[in-house]
Amino acid sequence: MARPQNSVFDKAKTVAENRKARFDYFIEDKFEAGIALTGTEVKSLRFGEGSIVESFAEIRGGECWLVNANVPEFSHGNRYNHEPKRPRKLLLHEREISRLQGAVERKGMTLVPLSIYFNSRGRAKVELALAKGKNAADKRNTIKDREWKRDQARIMRDHG
Repeated sequence: MARPQNSVFDKAKTVAENRKARFDYFIEDKFEAGIALTGTEVKSLRFGEGSIVESFAEIRGGECWLVNANVPEFSHGNRYNHEPKRPRKLLLHEREISRLQGAVERKGMTLVPLSIYFNSRGRAKVELALAKGKNAADKRNTIKDREWKRDQARIMRDHG
């Protein structure tokens, strides 16, 4: 029997975050996926190095892959060091992969990584979002709403 999924993921230490994704996309659904990493990649991530700003996920051959994520080479690594921008396999259940693939193919959605973190058990995880792209008008509305909330908080603080 499968474990029930938490709506909020157990993030003990966040390594990399894609804050621009929340501005560029409407986030529909979130998934937690494990990452298949080599030893030097894990060490590099534990030091807080890594970036997922330009990265995305894709489904190839029934497997989910994290593409263009940058995990720099480990400083104390030797000849067995890893390639910084290699595609990394994401560990998801077959049911989840087929659901994501259907949404990407039928609804024109995108798989965007929101963050890489270590959970309380010390496992590296990726928070993956099923997202739909925003157009320029949607982005302007997001900026307008954000500025209005900031002004509202300032007014409440000054006159409240």
